[in-house]
Amino acid sequence: MKRIAVDLAKSVYQVAESVRSGQVVQRKRLNREAFRRYIQEQAEPVEWVMEACGTAHYWGRVAQSLGHQVRLLHPRYVRPSRRRNKTDRNDCDAMLEAARCKDIYPVPVKTHEQQLLQQLHGLRETWKKSRTQRINLLRGILREAGIEAPASGAAFIRAAHELVDRPELAPLSALLHIVLTEINLYEQCMAECEQHLKRWHADDDVVSKLDEISGIGVLTASALTAAVGKPERFANGRQLSAWLGMTPREFSSGDRRKLGHISRQGNVYVRTLFIHGSRAALLAAQRCQTRTPEKLTQLQRWAVETAARIGHNKAAVALANKLVRICWAVWCHERRFSGNWQSTKPA
Repeated sequence: MKRIAVDLAKSVYQVAESVRSGQVVQRKRLNREAFRRYIQEQAEPVEWVMEACGTAHYWGRVAQSLGHQVRLLHPRYVRPSRRRNKTDRNDCDAMLEAARCKDIYPVPVKTHEQQLLQQLHGLRETWKKSRTQRINLLRGILREAGIEAPASGAAFIRAAHELVDRPELAPLSALLHIVLTEINLYEQCMAECEQHLKRWHADDDVVSKLDEISGIGVLTASALTAAVGKPERFANGRQLSAWLGMTPREFSSGDRRKLGHISRQGNVYVRTLFIHGSRAALLAAQRCQTRTPEKLTQLQRWAVETAARIGHNKAAVALANKLVRICWAVWCHERRFSGNWQSTKPA
């Protein structure tokens, strides 16, 4: 099967055709419309090799709709195969070289719905960062004026309307109220995003089952399903956890094996949601141990004991790792979450 490597860009598309492995027979430099026609002109099915970057999933869907095979490679695996300078021509050669390695797992082509869902999460995250930025701006202005403000974000926003009207800030009062208006706007946008996600997944059985897991809400469940797509491509929960960067980074040589902090590779956004959710689940377990210890599940008991042994923050990350594996099991085996579940190894 003919293999075609494409270096994607905004308006220029570099193409390299390879019939026999390791040999380029033809190169082309096309604009967007010419590249679209080039895909349609392929009479026989070919294998398209592209880096998993901007517009790669779109062009992957276009090629798949015409009966072609698509192989998206992570840029991290293409970079070592590039020789000398970074040019579009050398990038195509590097993709062809990396595609020859069968041990490199390609990135699955995302559906249009998956990308829309991820973009919705991206909008919410952007608004959240802008809201935090303006809150910190107001805190700094108030602090420089010697005005004490509440530490909690919600309490700060409630008190900020009165604080910015203090005599010390009278010349800036009108402008600071504009900043407060922006904060309220971003909060409304975030709330609308969350409501949209709930309506989107109201009838989604997978998201509903993941939502029942301790520390997992609709936000984390929908982000995970959009990022993973098909959980069957992971043999077990540990592979999914490693894919999200939740497993230890290894520094080993010879007979010496050293495990460090988590690798932090993979989807940063989904990993962050899992760690924040595990913090909430750990705090809930600690409250349950203080008030009603007889209601503790085995998962909560493990989390509390781990926090007492290695500290709160490390225990939160360890619990997040366990939650990822639980999500994989609930998703793949189509069963409901139970905090007292005991897995048994096959005989």
